[in-house]
Amino acid sequence: MLLHDLIDVLPAYKAVGESNPPISHLAMDNRKVEKGSLFFCIRGYTVDGHTFAKQAVEAGAAAIVAEEDLNVSIPVIKVRDSKRAMAIISARYYYFPSTRMHTIGVTGTNGKTTTTHLIQQILTDHQIETGIIGTMYMKYKGKQVEVKNTTPDALTLQHGFADMYEMGVEAVTMEVSSHALEMGRVHGVDFNIGVFTNLTQDHLDFHKTMENYGRSKGLLFAQLGNGYGNGKQKIAVLNCDDAHFDKLETMTAVPILTYGLNEHADYRAINVHIHESGTDFQLVKGNDIYDISLKLPGRFSVYNALAAITAAAASGVPITSIINSISHVQGISGRFEKVDVDSPVHVIVDYAHTPDSLKNALETIKEFAKKKIAVVVGCGGDRDRTKRPEMARIAEELADYVYLTSDNPRSEDPQAILEDMEKGLSQNTYSVIENRKEAIYTAINQAKKDDVILIAGKGHETYQTIGNETYDFDDRLVAKEALEERF
Repeated sequence: MLLHDLIDVLPAYKAVGESNPPISHLAMDNRKVEKGSLFFCIRGYTVDGHTFAKQAVEAGAAAIVAEEDLNVSIPVIKVRDSKRAMAIISARYYYFPSTRMHTIGVTGTNGKTTTTHLIQQILTDHQIETGIIGTMYMKYKGKQVEVKNTTPDALTLQHGFADMYEMGVEAVTMEVSSHALEMGRVHGVDFNIGVFTNLTQDHLDFHKTMENYGRSKGLLFAQLGNGYGNGKQKIAVLNCDDAHFDKLETMTAVPILTYGLNEHADYRAINVHIHESGTDFQLVKGNDIYDISLKLPGRFSVYNALAAITAAAASGVPITSIINSISHVQGISGRFEKVDVDSPVHVIVDYAHTPDSLKNALETIKEFAKKKIAVVVGCGGDRDRTKRPEMARIAEELADYVYLTSDNPRSEDPQAILEDMEKGLSQNTYSVIENRKEAIYTAINQAKKDDVILIAGKGHETYQTIGNETYDFDDRLVAKEALEERF
């Protein structure tokens, strides 16, 4: 594709250099530039892509998109916002792939991963070839690609969508983070359905206030469009039990489907019964009532299931097929996952890394625990500090004993993070064990028959980041080793 064919989609730009080279590749990292690349100079938090323009030229770039004048020998397309230009150009380069598939975006503080996986399973069981993008990976047609962020940058997304389409994917369900919405990573993605799970405290290091955080989530629904009857109608799927519902309702012009336990919900759960191996409830849809047995325990699992059910129904899947499919889902990696060891002590690993998700996990355990509950918990470094004492307070309130430990301290002093958490504690029913492996072993070795231990914060992660180093670390494997050594 020729450069001018690509940049013609931009509403305004200044071209420096008259040549019109063919573009055979797009890149925003100078280390990934190859001959014929169009290189985007992106300003990040720590790195400014403009400083690597000359390296991109040396690597074979054919042209550059930038926000400032550059002294280089190839054409420069000067724009006001190179991130926005990258989203528009990359969508054009890959022939707008998201418009050729059924795309479902899921946003919210908690439940995004589980909800997207439930939707994927339902659509797949209904013979719809479905890809998934989120915290754990980009996965489709037997192919799995690791991603750096919950929602990748616009260039990676458009390339991924294009590859999915070429391989026969018909639908995509993806997690959409507040960072991605605020930073424009999903610009150029044509969502058919937007799903909202909930809004609770998280990421205030980035958003500063809950109002800003909620506004960022609302961008997904504001971006769904403003028209009716032009092709397939877009739908907003909203949790009407969440306090932020009213604001989201006003932020979108598309038709809304609601879910929740509220009697006015379009898809409503009643008679919820939580037990160790799952959750039973009845789904009320209009005048019809359906019995559902989930293999996922917890009230939060009911909300995730309702979100997935509503999104699948909005996608045209019959309700009977949806119920049959969702009832067979075994579980999601690192989400309230029981460590598979036959022992008198029960250990559960969960990704709970926010106050609300920790509260949900512990309240679920209290529904079925026969004896005492212990929790191993930490907080990530270089992240929202205000939630640290709150996480500890919730752990103390809902568990019998708390082991404070490191999560991913990153560049912060692990001891300083633990001191922040200790400020939320008022009793002497806790231990501070900085080494995460030691904390897990101690919790398991001190537990008695029928006690339940929750290891919270990292879930599916198979690493721990300390300083500038990343080490192999999997809560599930460490817990399994500790249980097998003891029992």
